[in-house]
Amino acid sequence: MATKKSTLTKDKIVSMFMQDTLENNEKPKSVYHFAKANGLSETEFYNFFGGLEGVEKEIFSTFLAKTIELLGKDKDYEYYDMKSKMLSFYFTFFELLSANRSYVVLSLKGNKNPLQGLMQLSSLRNGFKDFVSGIISDEYRLKQEKFQEIQEKALQESAWFQLMMTLKFWLDDSSASFEKTDLFIEKSVKASFELMNTAPLESLIDFGKFLFKEKIQHN
Repeated sequence: MATKKSTLTKDKIVSMFMQDTLENNEKPKSVYHFAKANGLSETEFYNFFGGLEGVEKEIFSTFLAKTIELLGKDKDYEYYDMKSKMLSFYFTFFELLSANRSYVVLSLKGNKNPLQGLMQLSSLRNGFKDFVSGIISDEYRLKQEKFQEIQEKALQESAWFQLMMTLKFWLDDSSASFEKTDLFIEKSVKASFELMNTAPLESLIDFGKFLFKEKIQHN
């Protein structure tokens, strides 16, 4: 009796794509080659994605969605202040990336065209900006006189830039258990929130010293 073919899903295609990339040490060349290697028809693939670029974007969107899902399971999370929510996001997000480090490094560092590497993060960027907007507290809005939409957009963009800085640091981090990335997260998030609140600059100076030290060691 013939075995019933398992139902194809978006998640299964993503899993196949990541596995093919890791096993071949490069991304699939085309939809045709990817579908053939995994026993799919091109029609089946196109039912879920418009191209391989869509699969790449979905992978990083999934990391974001899983991070937010895990944060939501923490019963205390909704009571955290903005800084604690951001720290929780970072540690959870980079824990997921670390669990899939081989793929992420190959995907982002293996791109000869840096712009192509950033393109696959476009969905992550939009989702992360929504996350940042969602954690801006009423308390912060009240603190900042005449808090306007333009300020919110600036906050989203600066948070995205900080996330990209952290991602770059993590990609180059060779410390055990990525301890240096954890330190980078703590210092950068603390510094950014103190800057937002126009607090003394000790944290920014401390973070600057940390970056300088790491730069010297890498060189």
